[in-house]
Amino acid sequence: MDRITLKVGGMTCNGCVASVTRVVRALPGVTSADVSLADSAATVEFDPTRTSTEQIRQAIVTAGYQPA
Repeated sequence: MDRITLKVGGMTCNGCVASVTRVVRALPGVTSADVSLADSAATVEFDPTRTSTEQIRQAIVTAGYQPA
């Protein structure tokens, strides 16, 4: 398993946190996603043979937020 932490821009409320969490957890191979409004960040644990950092970033963009 790999673990990454991405800054996530554009989150303003707990609904935003829920949206980012939902789209990231829906990716194949993601075992956990901890999204923090206070830190504007998402920490994701995933199987790199099933998904990539770029796919995680794209899911966040598709949800309407800006990964950094």
